[in-house]
Amino acid sequence: MNILAYYAHPDDETMLMGGTLALLIELGARVTHLCATRGEGGERGDPPICRQAELGRVRTSELECAVRALGGGELRFLGYIDPLVGEGEALYPFTQDFERLVTEVRQTIHQVKPDAVITHGSNGEYGHPAHLLCHRSALAAVAGMPTAAPLLYTCQAAFPDHPKPRLQNDDDPAHLILDVTSMLPQKSAAALCHRSQHALFVRRASEAAGRALTVPEVMLGTESLRRRLPEITSPPDDALARLLLASGHARVNLP
Repeated sequence: MNILAYYAHPDDETMLMGGTLALLIELGARVTHLCATRGEGGERGDPPICRQAELGRVRTSELECAVRALGGGELRFLGYIDPLVGEGEALYPFTQDFERLVTEVRQTIHQVKPDAVITHGSNGEYGHPAHLLCHRSALAAVAGMPTAAPLLYTCQAAFPDHPKPRLQNDDDPAHLILDVTSMLPQKSAAALCHRSQHALFVRRASEAAGRALTVPEVMLGTESLRRRLPEITSPPDDALARLLLASGHARVNLP
């Protein structure tokens, strides 16, 4: 099986779908990563590990490391610039040219020929405009293909007792819930690659716990997917769903 993982920033691949990608690779799937930006506008660590002007290069290397930790695969960038975080932690999309973005995503799909695309959910997880842009562009790219369109799945789908409700996409009831506990060594190793983001990874959880947590301690052992295209009204019965269900790591959720 051929998978295209499409996301906005370095670290999204790990923190939102890392266990799923590692599991798919372990099951024999080939994963191609498509990252829209190099994370130039993000945090630099606490204390900072580089200058802001160097962050894109640093995060590119971090993502290369994370891809290897998750099991490998081709890494592609669309080349957009990640905007700096604004006042009051305001977040921004990485382009206003939506049609160009859709064209580039569709071109990548034609080149990679994936059986399935996995991308951000319809709420952008915690509402990040760049995540929303990736979701919308993936939806438009796949929906606009007259033939040989891949499946489109989205990550962090909603289900009861989601381990991190802030991340779940409330408008995307999960079709599949995955136990990725056995993938935590790969997922943690990938997260540790993203050294510039470690303070961000643990900040909220540490505050809630009342103590400093480590990066491996905040890794989620449960992930979830929703099949977005083709739309369905019953449990998914496609090649990706069958592969995950047969592994024993996934179960169907009935929204």
